[in-house]
Amino acid sequence: MSKLFTRIVGYIKNRSLMGIDKAGNQYFVRTEKIDGIMKEKRWVVFKGEKEPTSIPVEWICWLNGQRKSAPTAEEMMELEARREQVRLNVALLKKEEEEKRAKAGATRKTISTGQVGGPDLKSFIQQFPAASEGIVIFTKLLH
Repeated sequence: MSKLFTRIVGYIKNRSLMGIDKAGNQYFVRTEKIDGIMKEKRWVVFKGEKEPTSIPVEWICWLNGQRKSAPTAEEMMELEARREQVRLNVALLKKEEEEKRAKAGATRKTISTGQVGGPDLKSFIQQFPAASEGIVIFTKLLH
């Protein structure tokens, strides 16, 4: 029983708060010796309901060991500003695309009022002189 108590106390006592994200989730780290090897354990304590999708990508990378150091508050603010700029750029591009479609639709309507014929099969066949004889015979058979 004392081993369990010691382990629980060690678990609580040896943890270090590495940071808090915008959603209020807290990130912790603890170093422990497992099988003679020092290993680092990283975890998150969610604020409120456990919602894994609320974890920012930078913190996910840190939790998975893909980055050695935890993201700083300055880094998170800079990345959030960059993401917001990307959102604004996407909105601007969508607006420009809609305007182009509207403009192209207006010009297409004026052009389409004239009579438009189908594809010219004879001129297409003439591009292939070697095969055109067989195609001509085939087209005659169809008619």
